Amino acid sequence: MVASAPTPQVPPDDGAAVDLDDPEAQALEWRDALVDAAAHGQRLDRCVVAMATEFSRSHLQGLIERGHVQVDGVVQTVASRKLKLGQRIRLELVPTAQSLAFRPEPIPLCIVYEDEHLLVVDKPVGLVVHPAAGHWSGTLLNGLLAHHAGAATLPRAGIVHRLDKDTSGLMVVAKTLPAMTTLVRLIALREVRRVYFALAMGEVSFDGRRIEAPIGRDPSSRVRMAVVASGKPARTDVRCLARRDGVSALRCQLHTGRTHQIRVHLAHIGHPLVGDVLYGGKPAHGLTRQALHAAHLAFAHPADDRPMSFEAAMPADLARAWIE
Repeated sequence: MVASAPTPQVPPDDGAAVDLDDPEAQALEWRDALVDAAAHGQRLDRCVVAMATEFSRSHLQGLIERGHVQVDGVVQTVASRKLKLGQRIRLELVPTAQSLAFRPEPIPLCIVYEDEHLLVVDKPVGLVVHPAAGHWSGTLLNGLLAHHAGAATLPRAGIVHRLDKDTSGLMVVAKTLPAMTTLVRLIALREVRRVYFALAMGEVSFDGRRIEAPIGRDPSSRVRMAVVASGKPARTDVRCLARRDGVSALRCQLHTGRTHQIRVHLAHIGHPLVGDVLYGGKPAHGLTRQALHAAHLAFAHPADDRPMSFEAAMPADLARAWIE
């Protein structure tokens, strides 16, 4: 098979707008190839893979199925079609969602504090922190890339810790590599104070409790974490603020930062978060998402060691659930 030089994308001339948020509308280029004697009788998808070896077979098969491949000027959507000598293949290359994930997007950020070294954001419920399967755009990382140019030069755009999609509250983000290195070290040394407000199922019997239980992957679920003997050490200090109507308001301080740590530890002691169906919680008081909010964040500034301390008010749904 003989391939010709790539052809840059030409904008449509029908006046139609190109949706910049749609990967299907963002073909990078066209590639053309002529079926030679060696490729005669081969499947279409096999030849297309040979034309774009930097993409996965599954992605290229998807392009065929969605009409991005032509043979002699006619769109072909059957990957198994056999080719004949002299036919011309035209492939419209469309980027994968993953390849578009790390790009700036003008996402509104609730910035609590900012200087040349770092910023502190109050993350709303529903905002994903980092691109991943199912959420390749519209994340905090995309917003950071749009917020300041230096984010593009940093691993993960300066993100040094995460909150789950449905957890709200405070996060510190580095704006320089030295600040990022220092913040990562402070977190590892457990010198960043992170305190959460939580609503848990049931009225707890204690006023204060230290939960020390190792956390690892749940052997029976790919999406859950669990207390397992082979897990990593994890400690959460819990204080009960109030109890009523079958729900407890808790103050939870992290001393480690394992995935889903507070959710797992509270479920482990029989008091999963309100709304946290993944770990056995149920909707209550109008809350259908996990009732968890990163309310307090404190650390030494990475540039000059001055103490930094921040508070974030509860979001409306969480405040309403407790007040009502």
